[in-house]
Amino acid sequence: MVVVKANEIQAQLQQWVEECLPWAEKGETAGYIPALDKVPRDILGVAICDLEGNVVEAGDSDFEFSLQSISKVFTLLLALEDHGPEVVFNRVGMEPTGDPFNSIAKLEYLRPNKPLNPMINAGAIAVCDLIKGNNIEEKFDRIRNLVRKLANNPHIDLDQKVYFSEKQTGHRNRSLAYFLKDVDRLDGDVEDTLDIYFKQCALTVCCRDLAYMGAVIANGGKLLETGEQVVRPEYCRMAKAFMVTCGFYNGSGQFAVEVGIPAKSGVSGGILSSIPGRMGIGVVGPALDDKGNSLSGEMLLAKMARHWNLSIFV
Repeated sequence: MVVVKANEIQAQLQQWVEECLPWAEKGETAGYIPALDKVPRDILGVAICDLEGNVVEAGDSDFEFSLQSISKVFTLLLALEDHGPEVVFNRVGMEPTGDPFNSIAKLEYLRPNKPLNPMINAGAIAVCDLIKGNNIEEKFDRIRNLVRKLANNPHIDLDQKVYFSEKQTGHRNRSLAYFLKDVDRLDGDVEDTLDIYFKQCALTVCCRDLAYMGAVIANGGKLLETGEQVVRPEYCRMAKAFMVTCGFYNGSGQFAVEVGIPAKSGVSGGILSSIPGRMGIGVVGPALDDKGNSLSGEMLLAKMARHWNLSIFV
């Protein structure tokens, strides 16, 4: 990416940020998590990273936020590395739900009683239970270390305020976890598994981190600078498939039709995107729609996808 082209891309990104930011007025922050309710709505940032590691940023790209549901991508990758697909998908399914991310409805009446996919809360909690380690600390360290490595950032760490806020108010997630335990979908201690889940959601990143991680996944799990194979290509392919079909909660179908790129959102307003063989994109816009997705962030990705022909459905 030559300097002149990088400057042109940055200017275009900045223009799109300014055009999309007004959408934030229509949304709300995730008030059910007190620490996230205090975040300003009028934030929008973006970073893109190509497969050579070149990064271009615009807007509030240095704003730090918690991964939230974006972390589900990385625990899935780690669980697949630990156990392989047969074990993981015996615990969780591969189908979209059409329901809110924290719904318990289908978990109760479908047979077998297992979460439909690893991108909803129940599925992610079940996947957390599969992470290898002798205790909470070892399991969480392995998740954090994978995130740090994929982001090329050894300083990514836990936001204690967000972690405690989620732990104190995560009553629906406790209900999901105890139901999973009751139907033999959790092997470990429920509260220990929840603690890992709350911690992974509270890992703090910026747009650059997301863009770099998205580029590594787009690169088939190889680090951009060294070529080290951190995650198997077939597991990256699975993760991208889940991002397309389940990455935007019960708005995933609309996003696939209108934008058409693998992406995973989180209720902090972050969005991780991975365009196979091309680039990673990281976006943050804390004002959410009623499904929990960033309003201005989704608009920004739609503009980028149309202008640069990024949709995988060509």
